[in-house]
Amino acid sequence: MSSENSTGGNDMDDERAMEVWDVVVVGAGPAGASAAYAAAVAGRRVLLLEKAEIPRYKTCGGGIIGPSRDSLPPGFELPLKDRINAVTFSLNGKYARTRRSKSMLFGLINRPEFDAQLVEHAQKAGAELRTGATVSRVEQHGSGVPDRRTVAVVLQDGETVLARAVVGADGSASRIGAHVGVKLDQVDLGLEAEIPVPQAVADDWRGRVLIDWGPMPGSYGWVFPKDDTLTVGVISARGEGAATKRYLEDFIGRLGLAGFEPAISSGHLTRCRADDSPLSRGRVLVCGDAAGLLEPWTREGISFALRSGRLAGEWAVRVSEAHDAVDARRQALNYAFAIKAGLGVEMAVGKSMLTLFERKPGLLHAALTGFRPAWNAFARITRGSSTLAELVRTHPMAGRALSRLER
Repeated sequence: MSSENSTGGNDMDDERAMEVWDVVVVGAGPAGASAAYAAAVAGRRVLLLEKAEIPRYKTCGGGIIGPSRDSLPPGFELPLKDRINAVTFSLNGKYARTRRSKSMLFGLINRPEFDAQLVEHAQKAGAELRTGATVSRVEQHGSGVPDRRTVAVVLQDGETVLARAVVGADGSASRIGAHVGVKLDQVDLGLEAEIPVPQAVADDWRGRVLIDWGPMPGSYGWVFPKDDTLTVGVISARGEGAATKRYLEDFIGRLGLAGFEPAISSGHLTRCRADDSPLSRGRVLVCGDAAGLLEPWTREGISFALRSGRLAGEWAVRVSEAHDAVDARRQALNYAFAIKAGLGVEMAVGKSMLTLFERKPGLLHAALTGFRPAWNAFARITRGSSTLAELVRTHPMAGRALSRLER
């Protein structure tokens, strides 16, 4: 009797284990939700795995610039907390000047509701969501992998999920990124406080953000207003933890906000890929923070997550249809080419801007606050009518000046 029951149980386990998803996406942030949406819209069976419950808090300024807005699914209504048409720039608390625009520069969101809304769109497109699912590793060879067209995604509780293609979008400390062999060129520490403020203070900030070029090379701080809360943060190179914390404390004090108790204080490491870092391994692709894709100068990551996630979802569909390793490799290389041709070019220019900013923050501040073409370029980039890379490409003099200043 026990033998029959045991056999029946094994049959059921085998039947469950034989289910193969077309695409499994690990991580339900902007990159993962975009990947799941893109693959589901193509009519594939998609499973989206997320270790946390949704909605969940993420350390993030929450700025939605033009490229982010343009990458959202059709019909997506941004849950904006404020529309920004003015920026105050300061140089370590001094020489403050406010520049204004007649039209909106960018919008501000809270990540918990923004991310949850993206996941809902992926689900409406047909993706299945599983929360509380922590991935411990992926395997492309071995006893847990039935054939060469399949990837095994092993969860922390021991369950194995099978897929024809996997997209790693599990953040900057990515397990999938480790499997792919992602190499990092730049790691920064961001510290942030969500500070509830009285109505009078909130009104003073409405429609305006502050960007402060900080005291350490490459550092800066920001104030982003969201209804009755100010998101106040700073970022600088990792290894400067004590100085970064001191910068945040001084920054909050200078703003006259030290008397208000933060609702949330958090920290986060941002990681930027090396030029030769892989974006795939076999049938596994990585995108967003898991791939180290973000703008090196501002460390803006949402637009990079949305754009790389969409591309990863589209190419994962092609990988899932590949009948052998050679074809899968070809599709993965096409994905890498698409990333490098677009986001990679923007990152290269951003890296040059960071080098300039680290050496000459005062020059950058003077240009943005006193040279109208520089402010106009900033406005075009934030609105999405141009990119940093396009501006350098279409204005050769700007490219040459950037190269000279770098040297």
